[in-house]
Amino acid sequence: MKHLLTLSSLTKEEILGLIALARKIKKAPARYAQKMKGKSLLMLFEKPSLRTRVSFEVGMTQLGGHAIFYDVSTSPLGKGKETIEDTARTASRYVDLIMARVYDQETLEAMAKYATVPVINALSNFSHPCQVLSDLLTIIEKKRSLKLKVAYVGDGNNNVTHSLLFAGALVGFDVSVGCPEGSEPLPMVQDFAQKAGRKSKAMIVITPDPREAVRDADIIYTDTWMSYHVAPEEKPKRIKTFTPYQINDRLMGHAKRDALFMHCLPATRGEEVTASVLDGKQSIVFDQAENRLHMQKAIMLTLAK
Repeated sequence: MKHLLTLSSLTKEEILGLIALARKIKKAPARYAQKMKGKSLLMLFEKPSLRTRVSFEVGMTQLGGHAIFYDVSTSPLGKGKETIEDTARTASRYVDLIMARVYDQETLEAMAKYATVPVINALSNFSHPCQVLSDLLTIIEKKRSLKLKVAYVGDGNNNVTHSLLFAGALVGFDVSVGCPEGSEPLPMVQDFAQKAGRKSKAMIVITPDPREAVRDADIIYTDTWMSYHVAPEEKPKRIKTFTPYQINDRLMGHAKRDALFMHCLPATRGEEVTASVLDGKQSIVFDQAENRLHMQKAIMLTLAK
């Protein structure tokens, strides 16, 4: 691994290796307390964040390193006075790792091309690899295996959906996406998932029927209907479109009896998920959130070698 831009660029072995390392770090964090001593992480943010910023910053601190928060909107890059290429070249002279939470995947690709240090995708409109790696860690903790079915219900053209499809196809777990027509995952993502899934024997299904999507699922996953790049004026239309895809007790009843609920957060109770599900016994959303910390550590340690 030179960079972490999207899970489609990793191998099954690299994904499982990151999960194994994160489990070791979580079990014995003191052993890793000085592993990043003297190293610095630059954190570039175009989008707001709670879990991403705090988990990376605390993670770097607990590894003995230093994290720098940089708001792109107040930088020469954000004001159009400096190019991505020059930003990447300059930052590479100062820090050991660059983490960026941006709108466009192309921004990350350009940054990685010109940076001489590893670049981490902390979220783009296309992909959210750090989130899904943390989710796989959580699933293994809860289910003891990745030989299962994950059902994603809601907006299929979503960074989490894309990353789940990449992960499932590479590692070998089934992924079913229930979404309205017109909001399916990008064709390139579907093509990759179907081809890689045939090799790993993972079943990849895209369906407009949410009940079909969650049937026999071990994990039910959703995300907000109003991602950061969606204009506020689109909300009434999107609520009308996605309301049939809300995760509620009735829909959970179509999955396995011991199915667990996941959400990358922040969540809007009463929209993509009801409070009874989000706050219920089957919900593991805060275990997911905690595991962002342990996985970010594993990612940084792996890339900083």
